[in-house]
Amino acid sequence: MSLFASNNPTLKEEAFTQAALPHTQDAPAMTLTGTIGKSAILMGIVVVFAVFAWDLFSMMGVPLPFLITIPLVGVALAFLITFKKHWAGYVAPVYCALQGLFLGGVSGLMEQKFPGIANQAMLLTFTVFGGMLLLYSTRVIRATQRFKSIIITATFGIFCYYMAAFVLQFFGVEMALIHSSGTAGIIFSVLVVIIAAMNLILDFDTIEQGVDYGAPKYMEWYAAFGLAVTLIWLYIEILRLLSKLNSRN
Repeated sequence: MSLFASNNPTLKEEAFTQAALPHTQDAPAMTLTGTIGKSAILMGIVVVFAVFAWDLFSMMGVPLPFLITIPLVGVALAFLITFKKHWAGYVAPVYCALQGLFLGGVSGLMEQKFPGIANQAMLLTFTVFGGMLLLYSTRVIRATQRFKSIIITATFGIFCYYMAAFVLQFFGVEMALIHSSGTAGIIFSVLVVIIAAMNLILDFDTIEQGVDYGAPKYMEWYAAFGLAVTLIWLYIEILRLLSKLNSRN
């Protein structure tokens, strides 16, 4: 559940405006280049730890408690960064390392069932990212207030559905749409992927506003963390969608 951000809780416009309030003009300010660089560092951490986990778990198997505890730890770290934004430079790399381990384990499991699926999911994730960045930079899609409200509401609804599914699975109740490879399950996954992709537009917009507001330098790590959260969520949802499609073959 740690993969739901942007609405993005970590990238709300208020986070940057509030951070900028006590910020003096003489202090280093957040820049777009700095944010891009830190985003690249965090995603690099995710990839390195994912590859490590892939190799490790291919030899010893993936322990189920690992797949349960890592997302919960991720939620705790996400909340910590949300309330302690100036800690983002220290906590975000730890978060990304843990999520990399989680992604490596999940991807490895999927790869055993459907060879080639992990590479497909990664390629599609970065393709969607590039497409959304192009659409945003050319202003084909604009982050209007109406657009933000729709995406935020949809994201919150998906989050609640996933949380309910997480709790109910302990009582033996399975939410069919999440795991079903039927038509309804595939449509659901397609919609979730679309919402995750649209969240990237919100991320780009809020980062741009943070730079315009002259937010302090540490907010680069905070913004990079929020973008990483969305990309991790997008990858998992694309991986889930591809697994559903492959299971129908």
